[in-house]
Amino acid sequence: MTHVPRYAVNCSLIFTELPVLERPAAARAAGFDAIEFWWPWQTPTVSDAELDAFAAAVRDAGVQLVGLNFFAGDLLGPDCGVASIPARTNEFRENIELVIGLGGRLATRRFNALFGNRVDGVAASEQDELGVAALIDAARAAGSIGATVMVEPVSGPKPYPLRTAADAMAIADRVRREGRVDNIGLLADFFHLARNGDDVAAAIDSWADDIVHVQIADAPGRHEPGTGELDLRGWTTRLLDAGYDGWIALEYVPSGSSADSFGWLPVDERAAAIR
Repeated sequence: MTHVPRYAVNCSLIFTELPVLERPAAARAAGFDAIEFWWPWQTPTVSDAELDAFAAAVRDAGVQLVGLNFFAGDLLGPDCGVASIPARTNEFRENIELVIGLGGRLATRRFNALFGNRVDGVAASEQDELGVAALIDAARAAGSIGATVMVEPVSGPKPYPLRTAADAMAIADRVRREGRVDNIGLLADFFHLARNGDDVAAAIDSWADDIVHVQIADAPGRHEPGTGELDLRGWTTRLLDAGYDGWIALEYVPSGSSADSFGWLPVDERAAAIR
């Protein structure tokens, strides 16, 4: 059975001209009823007042927060996760309770755990052990609210080790096996997979049952669909035909204004019945 696509706006890359707490309402004004965020703060721990203000902004906007990152460092700078980095894995661990607590308040059920860059002087196997152990803890915590942790392949020049769907699934399978948990899956970002040279159609065919969340952007440029060369619509249809009924998050950098970047998607297709 083919499902109808359900779209969510990534408010960490879109509407960045606005303060964080104003972005959920901006997404709603553009016609969407679902959003996602990277961890909205620069530190792994924040005050109860900051958490309360963020939760209130989401609720007051009338949108659902369908995806949230664990703390991953400075994603727009040198970092790409901290879970597998010996000097920083504790930052990931101390962030788990806050992320899951916030997710519990907002009925969020998908949490992205970026693994971490390779670092000099540390064996890859040691980093993988740290990362897997951290993700096991995250999955167990997420399980307490019926939620799922996601592992994501990422492109770009950073020394991030998970580049293909197979790379990410190898880690997810280790977490399942060693942690005896099953609430971990693949975040399929079509932009990153394509930029890394992965065969996106083949990845969909191989891992459709493991894909728990999707993000899209066109390439080159990482802008909205239609600005580049990727077959985003074809890949999305292929995944929906395989039975995927999750969210498709718009995680792109608008080529112009945020509001104008939604022109490719008719207004009547932006909202979805939240379930």
